[in-house]
Order: sequence, then structure tokens, then C-alpha cells
Amino acid sequence: MLQKGTKAPWFEGLDENGNPVKLSDFAGKKLVLYFYPKDSTPGCTAEACDLRDNYERFLAQGYNVLGVSKDSAISHQRFIEKYQLPFHLVADTDLAILKAYEAWGEKKNYGKVSMGTLRTTYVIDEQGIIIDAIGKVDTKNHTAQIL
Repeated sequence: MLQKGTKAPWFEGLDENGNPVKLSDFAGKKLVLYFYPKDSTPGCTAEACDLRDNYERFLAQGYNVLGVSKDSAISHQRFIEKYQLPFHLVADTDLAILKAYEAWGEKKNYGKVSMGTLRTTYVIDEQGIIIDAIGKVDTKNHTAQIL
């Protein structure tokens, strides 16, 4: 996991609409950058809906919210539409952003080891510095962990 106080790695990807999104788009702004395994799964839905339900709180404190997973743009569109998510999701199908943010790695599930997305959230300040790194995400109460 990347450490607090380090510069956030540069990234560029495409959102659910195929529009480019890059770290420099958030220069001078605070960013909650969260990585999650899969659209429309129980934990990922709980996490996204908690962020959605508290979105105005994030905006009031000057934060932007951006989700990243390896799902396709079409999958992201469906997820956003189904749950009325007010923020963008980046389709990192080549895993470049996930790997840059150390959110891709070895996972253990029921004793089986595989590679996958490590649910991780980084809070990045206006200068592009990581001010918080959350590796043990409480999907139903993630806003409380961040704010």
C-alpha cells in the first residue's frame, strides 16, 4: 500500500462515458480515490452507496470522489444508473492504475490464493499528496473512515 505523505502516482484512464480522466484534473482539489473489485457485487455496492449517500458531505468539505475498478465502461454505466451514483468510475481494464496505486495483488478467499483488486482508498490533497491510505475498508461505513 502506498504511504501517507507520498506523492500520488500519475494516472490516466477513461470514465464510464469514455471521457479521459487523469490525476491532473484534480490539481488544486481534494480527491477520494477508491479502488474496488467489481461492479454490482454486495460489498462494492454497499461501499458505492455509502459514498453516494454522503456525497454532499464530501462536496461540502471540498472533496471529489472517483472510483476505479477493472470493469468495463459499459459495466460502470449500468452500475451508476442502477444505484444513481453521482460520481465517475474509471474503467481500468489494463490494470495500470490499480498497479500504480498498489491496489492489485494477491488475495486469499476460502484458502484459495488468486490475483485481484485489493479494496483500497486514498485521500489525496490539493497538491497531489496522499494524506490518508485506507486498506481495511468498512464497506457500509466507508464515509466515516474517510471523514
